[in-house]
Amino acid sequence: MDSNARVSAALRELAAVQTSRFKTQAFKRAAAAVLSLDRPIETFIGPGGLLSPIDGVGPASARVILDVLRTGASPRVDREVLSSPKGAEIARAREGGARLLSRAEIQQVLDTPAAPGVISPADYRGDLQMHSVWSDGLETLPDLVRGCRARGYAYCAITDHSHSLAIAGGRSAAKVLDQHKAIDAINRRGGKTFRLLKGIEVNIKDDGNLDVAPADLAAFEVVLAAPHIGLRSSKDQTWRMLRAVRTKGVHVLAHPRGRMGGTRGGVVADWDEVFAAAAAAGVAVEFDGSPARQDLDYVIAERAIAAGCLFAADSDAHQTSELPYVDFAIAHARLAGVPAERVINCWPLDRLLTWLAR
Repeated sequence: MDSNARVSAALRELAAVQTSRFKTQAFKRAAAAVLSLDRPIETFIGPGGLLSPIDGVGPASARVILDVLRTGASPRVDREVLSSPKGAEIARAREGGARLLSRAEIQQVLDTPAAPGVISPADYRGDLQMHSVWSDGLETLPDLVRGCRARGYAYCAITDHSHSLAIAGGRSAAKVLDQHKAIDAINRRGGKTFRLLKGIEVNIKDDGNLDVAPADLAAFEVVLAAPHIGLRSSKDQTWRMLRAVRTKGVHVLAHPRGRMGGTRGGVVADWDEVFAAAAAAGVAVEFDGSPARQDLDYVIAERAIAAGCLFAADSDAHQTSELPYVDFAIAHARLAGVPAERVINCWPLDRLLTWLAR
């Protein structure tokens, strides 16, 4: 049992049901802090059973942590979730099995030898989902390129949001043209040592159509389609996801369920049917490494392998400090036994560009 992930999940649930913004942020910070620890939370228990100081963890969070470690649950979390209007959604997310991995756990996964051919960090050549100041990211294109080059990548894709996702700073058509000019300038300066790809993360609408017309997708080298609405509905949405992956011009089905840790269940669908349609359409399905998402996870990914899918493994970074989130994606792919040959981020640039332009 990944105790760091279990404790972090309890803190996330508590954050989700707070009515005070201050308390919400405090518990979220604590959840993120525990998930990012590089050693088991039990090692922070000192003499007398007290919790040693952890950056981002306050007294209220510390009490929850100690309860979970001692008994496996927190009475406060259970009580507040049960009495919250969000309780039913959290219960659905619990039943679905969050299967989040902590930083300590993924490091163990990545350090453990895998079967021959299964993806490893050494196979990884470039990140195909990240966001800049052109939408909801915090850094410029040159900042992100420098971060990727420092990690030894040969390429990356900037996949800022499309226009309809206003909450995430979605781009207008005019902003897209300006960004593409900026990308061209960066590539001219970079020569042949690194390639910045023109990408977009389009929103899958309620009816399964995209918020960018199929004819307009040709302006982008990498097109990610992702669900950002209808993520708390318990209704079956198989048809919606099928329409999305069958749309010409889509390369990757990004964070397919749109779940959020143990607090949002995400899209309900017949995923075997969706994965089969993605494989038939040549659309890759994504391991999103954002610690709160981790979607796909290693269990459902085994069904995508059986369906014959290709995969993408991405950080979903919004600043260079988040580029290591890709380790979460690679760890889930590794646990599922995904061959590096079936992960598009492991392909040389020429092969990737040929596949993208198909």
